[in-house]
Amino acid sequence: MSTTKPCCTPGRDAAAPAPVALTLAAPPRTSRVARQLTGLPGGRFLMGTDDRTGYPADGEGPVRAVELSPFRIATTTVTNAAFATFVKATGHRTEAEGFGYSYVFEGFLEPGLAAVSPAVAAVPWWRAVAGASWRAPEGPGSSVTTRQNHPVVHVSWHDAQAYCAWSGTRLPTEAEWEYAARGGLEQARYPWGDELTPGGRHLCNIWQGVFPTLNTAADGHRGTAPVTAFRPNGFGLHNTVGNVWEWCADWFSPDFHRTGPGRERRRDPLGPPDGTARVMRGGSHMCHESYCNRYRVAARSSNTPDSSAGNIGFRVAADAG
Repeated sequence: MSTTKPCCTPGRDAAAPAPVALTLAAPPRTSRVARQLTGLPGGRFLMGTDDRTGYPADGEGPVRAVELSPFRIATTTVTNAAFATFVKATGHRTEAEGFGYSYVFEGFLEPGLAAVSPAVAAVPWWRAVAGASWRAPEGPGSSVTTRQNHPVVHVSWHDAQAYCAWSGTRLPTEAEWEYAARGGLEQARYPWGDELTPGGRHLCNIWQGVFPTLNTAADGHRGTAPVTAFRPNGFGLHNTVGNVWEWCADWFSPDFHRTGPGRERRRDPLGPPDGTARVMRGGSHMCHESYCNRYRVAARSSNTPDSSAGNIGFRVAADAG
């Protein structure tokens, strides 16, 4: 049923039935979403990492100097409440709703629902759950009623694009995302420094315990957390690592930035001109050092643009001005 990024999120395969075509709604004349973005000055920063705790095959390195123009970005990922406003205004139907299913971590499912939900072969803790969507994150019987300030999940890259079109925003480029996530710290492993839990304090929402069988929720959260659950970084952005993976604008390539035009373009890089998967950044509440140490600011992953899961969301950005 799926292709996978084994350590991150399952993806839909070419045999998946096509959902109803998406429509991009015109943005309102004045977008409250766009007005609330925070401005960042841009400039030069060191992108990527040569850290040995990283994954060379993902194309995290080499470290390279990148120049960015000023831009604006949201301090949080898009919430369930904000996405509901968009859906109410536009009638948007997500790709998960069109396909009729999305991927949910088996530990969040009732036994009966888990029993009828196919497991993903390479990563059996993921189940393809009929009826799972942003409205019902754990499938039939679940809802976001008590999670209005949590990140919206089960949204594809295409869904994120539709929200951006309506709100007068866009997805951040991968370079913009990393610059913003670093919060002004040069080459630090996390948005707050190099130590994961300084003084024993948890500063992000990731898996605690033994993956995938025991999550102690020592950081206070077993699934997603409110979008402002942890202190912001130096630029005022919350949860740029952990909680949910965040879609970026770029096509994914492990080596485009190392060769040819990708190596040469170091001002406002846009990534490769085409591809099969889009970049995701930041890791999620399901990341654990034993199998997915991708809750570092330089870490990368990807998925097909029609894919969705219970740990994928997005934040929006815009040009300066």
